[in-house]
Amino acid sequence: MRILLVEDEVALAEAVGQVLRKNGYAVDLSFDGEDGLHNGLSGIYDMIVLDIMLPKMDGLQVLRQLRENEIAAPVMLLTARGETGDRVQGLDAGADDYLAKPFRTEELLARLRALGRRTAHYHKDGLLTCGDLTLDPLAYTLRCGSAEIRLPPKESQLLEWLMRRKNLVTSKDMLIEKVWGYDTDADENRVEMYMSFLRKKIGQLGSTAVIQTVRSAGYVLKPRG
Repeated sequence: MRILLVEDEVALAEAVGQVLRKNGYAVDLSFDGEDGLHNGLSGIYDMIVLDIMLPKMDGLQVLRQLRENEIAAPVMLLTARGETGDRVQGLDAGADDYLAKPFRTEELLARLRALGRRTAHYHKDGLLTCGDLTLDPLAYTLRCGSAEIRLPPKESQLLEWLMRRKNLVTSKDMLIEKVWGYDTDADENRVEMYMSFLRKKIGQLGSTAVIQTVRSAGYVLKPRG
């Protein structure tokens, strides 16, 4: 599971990041609001830990822009402020949880586990679309018009990530991490094999959507070829 931690206190961010990595999370750090927003908009994170008091752009502004751009990843606000008004503003802006500094790492980890359980099967509207393709990531079904097929779990998960990032290039390394996890023997050849399977099935459905290979970069799903 990949987490974006946006915190301007560098020492604290690095310390928390180290704890999270030791507990099996992949962590990227941002030290100001603008960089945090840029990274958050990539759509690659499973959860975001976001400080309110940030340089360049405060955490509430970042949060609002993430939600306005349909980034549905759960967000935990992390701040030295403990007033009820700040909690209310954060929750109203779209935060899923709130943790005031100073905090114990055990509590942070417990809250992240709870957010992970709460959102493990969550999708904003249940279905993902790209052009004439509709994927149900819970039922592993792919539909184009009246034609529908059931995908094996790995193929469904790969296509889900391409749909979540449609028109954006997704690297093979990211797909391996998201679908097979960190402790895996899956390699680029396996990704290429599964992409071949997906392309054939998309073609069989009669869809105009295409999975394009971007040389030395990865794959991009586009509504039309």
